[in-house]
Amino acid sequence: MSTILERSFKVLEHLATCPEGVPLSTLATELDMPLSATHRLLAELVRCGYVRQHQNHSDYMLTIKLVSLGLSFLSASGIVDIAQPPLDRLAAESQELVRLGIVDGDQLIFVAKAQGATRGLRYDPDMGLSVNLSCSSAGHAWLSTMSDERALELVSRQGFGTPKEFGPRAITSVKALLACLKATRQRGFSMIVEVFAPAMTAMAAPVRNSAGTVIGVVTIAGPLARLTEERMVALGPALLAATEQLALASGASTLLKRRAA
Repeated sequence: MSTILERSFKVLEHLATCPEGVPLSTLATELDMPLSATHRLLAELVRCGYVRQHQNHSDYMLTIKLVSLGLSFLSASGIVDIAQPPLDRLAAESQELVRLGIVDGDQLIFVAKAQGATRGLRYDPDMGLSVNLSCSSAGHAWLSTMSDERALELVSRQGFGTPKEFGPRAITSVKALLACLKATRQRGFSMIVEVFAPAMTAMAAPVRNSAGTVIGVVTIAGPLARLTEERMVALGPALLAATEQLALASGASTLLKRRAA
């Protein structure tokens, strides 16, 4: 990858975490790039419509062009059309947030969701981000379908989470992770309590295509006060049924077919 292209992606990725905008000098400092080079890159990104400069205080921020590209891609793939009905049914039954993550190389990316909570706390973290594998139910569900060696390889590449970044019971060691994966394999779905975030719980199960290849995961997440361990165990059959429905429908999505190839 060329230096210019690599720097452009670094700028876009950084701006994606700062929706309120970032001053030129701050962006250059945080990305360890020369001020002049950063300014030239921003000027090109502004010209191409991916970045805009705030008129009042000159901060730089993303436009919705990248979002539009992503949504157009997902729409053309057919994944939302085939995924939404099973996700909606599971959300209605669980009364919690349900999401679909798809396998993208060595990452899991959330691409669709259904919100079942109609009152009280509505848990709804950002979509479109790469899933942390060691501290998420989705990560545990996916890793459980691999050998321990392959799972540890992916986690070591990404890095373990910490209680400071995630929940007070974040998985921080190989021993703890392998214990979670063993339990996940035994029950058929993962369960975490205050691992991803304080006072939050989640569960997840893998989606396989007709050939047995894992193409994604379905998760249910909510506050510990509602989504207790007992409640998650009770929702296990419904979660597994949703993954089976998605598996049967996966052939209708070009994105999922390509992920399985």
